[in-house]
Amino acid sequence: MHLSTASALPSRPAPTPAPAVKAALWDMDGTLVDTEPYWIAAEIDLVTSHGGVWDEELATSVVGNALDSTAEMFQGLGVNLSVREIVDHLSAQVVKGVRSKLPWRPGARELLAGLHRQGVRCVLVTMSERPLAQEIVNALDEPYFEFLVTGDQVGRGKPDPEPYLTAIDILRATDPTLTAADCVALEDSIPGVTSALAAGVATIGIPHVVPLPEDPDRTTWATLAGRTYDDVAAVLAARRGTAGAGA
Repeated sequence: MHLSTASALPSRPAPTPAPAVKAALWDMDGTLVDTEPYWIAAEIDLVTSHGGVWDEELATSVVGNALDSTAEMFQGLGVNLSVREIVDHLSAQVVKGVRSKLPWRPGARELLAGLHRQGVRCVLVTMSERPLAQEIVNALDEPYFEFLVTGDQVGRGKPDPEPYLTAIDILRATDPTLTAADCVALEDSIPGVTSALAAGVATIGIPHVVPLPEDPDRTTWATLAGRTYDDVAAVLAARRGTAGAGA
């Protein structure tokens, strides 16, 4: 008996398209811009001028941490200033540095522009305070960032998840369907990666000053140079696929 094409080849549901990236959450220092040398120089100058001991190796150990916690550490090393005064002094030194020369990280601006063109909502999530973050944002060709979450805006900084959870809450105010599963974070430091992962965000680590330990929960790229929206979307798709397999 002859079978019709319809009966011989039963219809199958169309494959589900890969998930879209709704938001990219960007770290700043060390990820978007190479300001770490400015921070390290400012820290060494401040601590040693107060008779304490601080060097590049010690400075790299606090890369990515909340500024308040670093300031409290400096008080213990003999810096006779308030936490607010220490943070203001360090930030002012870094602002002076970036006004002289702003070193962008390889591929960062290009990827940022590419994500923006694809309709991805981009947010800056940094432990630097707003004056410095605004300097960096103002130096971009276009207003790529929808808003900023800065260190002076949160009660608990990285490695706590609060900075990333704050960004997601603000994004959800205009898109209630958005969740952490729709977002990708780009980070260079251990505190930053820890913060993003704890917030449930797919995380891309781009190690710079400090190596990142092996972690199957994170994607690692050596550089952002040459990376595109498709690369970021693939990270999110893989993360969702892993989550689905473990469900």
